[in-house]
Amino acid sequence: MPANFDPTTIEDLTLRQAFIFLLNQIESQAAHLQALQQENQTLRDENNRLKGEQGQPKIQPNKKQANISSEKERHAKKPRPAKARRAHYQTITRTQTLRVTKDLLPPDVIHKGYEEVVVRELRFERETICFRREKYYSPSQQRIYLADLPPGFEAGAFGPGVRTLVISLYYEGAMSQPKIEQLLGELGCAVSTGLIAQWLNDCREFACERSEMERAGLSSTEWQGIDDTATRVNGVNQVCEVITNPLYTSYHTVAHKDRHTVLKLLCGHHLQYRFNEEARALLTVWKLPKCYLSCLEADWPYATTLTCSETEQWLARHLPHLGSQQVSLVWNALGLAYYHWQSEWPVVSLLVCDDAPQWEWLTAEIGLCWVHEARHYKKLTPHTPYFGAVLATFTESFWHYYRELLAYQLAATPAEAMRLQDEFERLFSPVTGYQALDQQIARTRAKQAQLLAVLMHPEIPLHNNASELAARQRVRKRDISFGPRSEAGAKAWDVFQSLAATCRKLGLSFYRYIHSRLSASDEIAQLGDIITERASQLNLSPSWATL
Repeated sequence: MPANFDPTTIEDLTLRQAFIFLLNQIESQAAHLQALQQENQTLRDENNRLKGEQGQPKIQPNKKQANISSEKERHAKKPRPAKARRAHYQTITRTQTLRVTKDLLPPDVIHKGYEEVVVRELRFERETICFRREKYYSPSQQRIYLADLPPGFEAGAFGPGVRTLVISLYYEGAMSQPKIEQLLGELGCAVSTGLIAQWLNDCREFACERSEMERAGLSSTEWQGIDDTATRVNGVNQVCEVITNPLYTSYHTVAHKDRHTVLKLLCGHHLQYRFNEEARALLTVWKLPKCYLSCLEADWPYATTLTCSETEQWLARHLPHLGSQQVSLVWNALGLAYYHWQSEWPVVSLLVCDDAPQWEWLTAEIGLCWVHEARHYKKLTPHTPYFGAVLATFTESFWHYYRELLAYQLAATPAEAMRLQDEFERLFSPVTGYQALDQQIARTRAKQAQLLAVLMHPEIPLHNNASELAARQRVRKRDISFGPRSEAGAKAWDVFQSLAATCRKLGLSFYRYIHSRLSASDEIAQLGDIITERASQLNLSPSWATL
């Protein structure tokens, strides 16, 4: 077929429709053939395996064949300003005078002063300290008085600097435990494998601050970004949920990624259960059988909050015949009713996320990620040149509209919001003739309210990249260390990775933060207090103040 063939130029309407129909048949048959070829190869490999032979070798191509990244289209070219160097980088700590060898100088030279050259250097060496503790003895009280060691030091053990270095290299530097042990040994500071593991898994001193940091982070904005990634705990598949906004990042390793689990995280693991009008409305929408809903209305202590164990006992006593899916609906409805009713923990108003089903119903609003939506169009692979040109034209319009939304965020007005609303309906309504593209356009239009949440709340991001980048930190850590070997290790991963990512967002040194806590120097304030102060200065949720 000629590359410049365009069926829309055919004047005869019947013939034009016939050609478009045939082109769609070609696309459908090509996609079906490709799927059959993959299935056929899979069956051949399995047949060979059963015969004791080997299947087709899995040789990765030099380049990714299916690139669904949208970074090139999303970014608009603009000059990047040079990064300002931090002031403490330029602080002179030592001055050394260098002199010219006099034997090389001619007799008529004249001294012209000095030329200064600043060089940054780093010293990395072991230090063994001997503390001479003043000691007194009282015969009358038969008691010895001994001078205290500095905070963070223990007799015969290691100082806070060693433990700080180990934690920083493992959680911020992404080094493996054996490599950290090897580095310390080369520096003349031999630390046993067990002690390093104990330092890396012991997060008791930081867990409370992490919890307060998370509470402050949830309170700092009305919206939160959320994403998840896989994590293996002692070889068992689990999930790491990542909750984030511009001031903090929090990691949670959980067994499942269902709606009820995410709800517990948003409620700070203080989730309880309540039956009220919201719970009744949710169960009605989710089509819980009326007999079970009537039992809840008649027997549940109305507008009374029950704990998890109390709710489990009540359901076992009053609704023992619920199916597994119906039990899940009841737990979700009762938990959501309590979460939105309570005032002890911050309630998130909007989630910035992808269109995974577990995020639905958790918050009053959802802001969907435009980059995720663009990936659906990147996955389309038209085989005919005409449909390839149609897809390219639509993709260009898609990203032009995206850049208009970016401009709207900088200068939001009601008139511009109405124009962009109309432009969305115009862009995602035409029938292109390419069936796969038209079906995807229809799916995008169905998400109009979630994709255009930015028109009402211009401060929210148009994409979920911040949460995805945070999740990628867990992926990189997982690639190097595979995964924690115990629940205590999983908790330590969550706590220290949360603190490290939050320090990075607040412009703090994670190394100095850990050393400050271990040495009790109070050099760095509580992260929750810093987040609260920054939030009051930045006002990251101005659109909710006008509602």
